[in-house]
Amino acid sequence: MGRKTSKKHAGVNADHTVESVSGGNVDDNNRSHKDKKTTHVPQTSFLRKQIDPETAKYFAEIANAIEGTEIDPEERSVICGNALEETRGKEAELATDYIISHTLQTLLEGCSLDHLCSFLQSCAKNFSHIAADRSGSHVVETALKSLSFHLQDNENHSLIEHALKKICKAIVVNPVDIMCNCHGSHVLRSLLCLFKGVPLEEFHSTKSSVGLAERLNLKAPHAKDNVSLQSVQIFPSLLKKFVSEMLNAASEDISKLQMNQYSSLVLQTVLKLLAGNEQELLHLIRFLLGSSAGSANAGNLLEGITIRNILRLVEETAYSHLMEAILEFAPETLYNELLTKVFRKSLFRMSSHHCANFVVQALASHAKSQDHMDLIWEELGTKFRDLFEMGKSGVVVSVLAATQRLHSHEHECCQAIAAAVCTGDEFPKCIVPRILFLENFFSSRDKSNWSWPHGTKIHVVGSLILQSIFRLPSELIQVYVTSITSLEEHHVLEASKDPSGSRVIESFLNSNISGKQKRKLVAKLRGHFGELSVHPFGSFTVEKCFTASNLNLRETIVSEMLPLQPELSKSKQGPYLLRKLDIDGFARQPDQWKSRQASQQSALKEFYATFGPKETKSFEKESFLADNVSKSKPGKLKDIRKEIETTLASAKTPNAPFLAHQVSKKVKKSKDEKKRHRKDGESESKRKKIKKGWNFYWMPKTLDLFFGTDDLYWRGTELHMRHWTLN
Repeated sequence: MGRKTSKKHAGVNADHTVESVSGGNVDDNNRSHKDKKTTHVPQTSFLRKQIDPETAKYFAEIANAIEGTEIDPEERSVICGNALEETRGKEAELATDYIISHTLQTLLEGCSLDHLCSFLQSCAKNFSHIAADRSGSHVVETALKSLSFHLQDNENHSLIEHALKKICKAIVVNPVDIMCNCHGSHVLRSLLCLFKGVPLEEFHSTKSSVGLAERLNLKAPHAKDNVSLQSVQIFPSLLKKFVSEMLNAASEDISKLQMNQYSSLVLQTVLKLLAGNEQELLHLIRFLLGSSAGSANAGNLLEGITIRNILRLVEETAYSHLMEAILEFAPETLYNELLTKVFRKSLFRMSSHHCANFVVQALASHAKSQDHMDLIWEELGTKFRDLFEMGKSGVVVSVLAATQRLHSHEHECCQAIAAAVCTGDEFPKCIVPRILFLENFFSSRDKSNWSWPHGTKIHVVGSLILQSIFRLPSELIQVYVTSITSLEEHHVLEASKDPSGSRVIESFLNSNISGKQKRKLVAKLRGHFGELSVHPFGSFTVEKCFTASNLNLRETIVSEMLPLQPELSKSKQGPYLLRKLDIDGFARQPDQWKSRQASQQSALKEFYATFGPKETKSFEKESFLADNVSKSKPGKLKDIRKEIETTLASAKTPNAPFLAHQVSKKVKKSKDEKKRHRKDGESESKRKKIKKGWNFYWMPKTLDLFFGTDDLYWRGTELHMRHWTLN
């Protein structure tokens, strides 16, 4: 929606800039370029009157007076308000003038709420024409943005609501024109967001990569955004009424709205704003699907809808985006009917289409139950190789993420992916290389003689597939573990320097695979840790390698980084690595550095041995200190357990405070000794070291674990424990 530099005055439809449409899917650019078909909706002609020279001169003087000069805020508000009063009766002409529209935007940003609402009410008569203009749309959006700043004061709501109602009445007369206009649709989306109280910039600037990461389980769902959309209620009744009247007025033009890319954006916005309101969502979705029935019973919500029509529409760019939003926000009953009655037995055919395949991705990403996953797997589980060959790897990765999220067909999915890329004698060694270069492998003519293509960027979707796989339980992915640990040393190095490949290495090192297998891969980078530490992507890999390594490998990593301290201090990730790995401490006192590393691991191992769940009891065996550190004394652990039980029992007594704080007698005694030493003037070097003390207090919180250099902190459902050392 950015302005284009031009000296000419612009009227309605002066700029037909195409707004990009993104549904946040894998391979999304394939769709936006292959289908350019857009339904044209004719607009009512609007002839803008010529601006008289005196008015143009007046606003030029106003612009010189307030733009780029420091004026008292109160005086500025008065000037802006007086200038806006001069626009009465000429709002459409002035707002659609390319030069004067800039001045109007400045006036609307600096005027009072009364003048702002008065201007919008005066614009209501020609609001659709102003909003559909290249320059006028910016004026209206500036006015709406200024209104949003006044919503913080509840006393202003009645005045703002009155102005918005007048605008809504003007829009619902002919909503199709403004919805199908590239400028008008953006204004309408901003207006809808204002009803809900959602920040306009945040709502419109949502990155598709964020939604994609959530759909592929690479990032936890941003629940805060969903909660804020449902909890904030500025004008809820006005939003529902406006949407209902707008849909009623556009009911005869539903086919145009379904096929137009700009109206699709508006309808996607409405779906998101109505999230949580099941009745309104059902009514809207049935309208968008083309249902003519006035009502429907549960289990029969799609009665009256032509299934063939929906299957045809999802092959269109605009409607495929709209269907993705429908599947995301549809209640479970409606999703179930869409999957079982509309899309079932058509999933593979849809997956092969350059637009409809994104609908299949959405179906998998928003599957609600294992039954849904069974239906999807039945049709697509044996078609992975065909999908890879057609370039529809996004469907495969979406299905993989769904199996992981719903814990259904996980092992079968891993086996199917491995079988799709590698068979015969090379199995399983070739699995990971071919997935990393997925597109390169399947586009090669002689697949049997394919080899690692040096200098080629690793495929993004292939990287996503492997990242998802390495988050699964280790017993399900042994062939992938064998494959990645069989990589040549120079292949591991090349992958560590690639933005997508480094993510795969990191996900492997973060997995629950045995430490022995991880160290086998880390050892392949020996001699290159210094080189990787100053690399923008390899630096992250070095950090993960250090965490997964034993004491000898950690010493090797730090030794190779030591000569590069000046370069590291100048790089983006370098200062963090210098602190995290304690490079300076290793350079000054290597023996003490080793001792600190051993101490940290010993405390971690002791904690897991005492409080860790059964599945973590193997931690000691996989620890890099397994051969170097003596085991903790059983008597000591028994004393710790006994002390914890005593503390918890006292904390649960009725007379005990909520945050019962108790310290062992040994600790209290140490504090008294410390005070006495200070009084006697004894030097710090002669003070006796108190080895260890335990501190317990009641705090019902969620599980969290933090390990520092000198302390161990565990936040559990009942207990906080701090392991500390006093000097």
